[in-house]
Amino acid sequence: MYLSPRHTAIIEMAKAQGRVLVEDLAAHFDVTPQTIRKDLNDLCDQRMLTRIHGGALFPSGIENMEYEARRNIASDEKEAIGRAASRLIPDGASLFINIGTTTEAVSKSLLDHNGLMVITNNINVANRMRVYPTIEVVIAGGVVRGSDGGIVGEAAVDFIRQFKVDYAVIGASAIDHDGALLDFDFREVKVAQAIIANARHVILVSDSTKFERTAPVRIGHLSQVDTFITDRCEIANIRKICDEAEVKLMETVR
Repeated sequence: MYLSPRHTAIIEMAKAQGRVLVEDLAAHFDVTPQTIRKDLNDLCDQRMLTRIHGGALFPSGIENMEYEARRNIASDEKEAIGRAASRLIPDGASLFINIGTTTEAVSKSLLDHNGLMVITNNINVANRMRVYPTIEVVIAGGVVRGSDGGIVGEAAVDFIRQFKVDYAVIGASAIDHDGALLDFDFREVKVAQAIIANARHVILVSDSTKFERTAPVRIGHLSQVDTFITDRCEIANIRKICDEAEVKLMETVR
């Protein structure tokens, strides 16, 4: 299949960054946004990219993309979500934080809190927060996943079950339009399920690109969380689920 040099470059950029945006591509190639939209539509028609609002994603299929690449996807949105989540958590609280780039953004925004007890299966979170004397960090034991520093497996699940905390901050690799929360690794899913079961208030943090992705393993359902924080939610059924299940939906972009 023949691809123009610009199409090839767009695919390479999407592969490296996880997603590309119309405005950024138009500036990069010095063409109009309309030209880029046509490029993206052509590439999506060929199933080389997946269209999202304002841009396109590099399709992941059932394979999870590299953790560092995931950090770059919707990074500004994740920072805003992290700030919004941190405002819900008071000083002196106990909380779980699981693996994920958005949950890491929450941990970054919590660094000015006092008296927190943070239980995590995320080495990156533990390493960031451990140097702050007003935060006690407790890290799960188990198998360390080399790709992202997540601690997974039955030992981690058993460890999590020892606690009953005030808050849980969880992420998901994908959110189906029927409300299913999805991930790639069944070992991490078991840890996430234990976290949900042992927290008084569950906060799901996820940027809107997760509505466009899929993953093979079910964590649970949106109705199981108390608060869902995202940048924007334009999926009518997701909004309906939140309304019917009394899940507080918070959008950082109005």
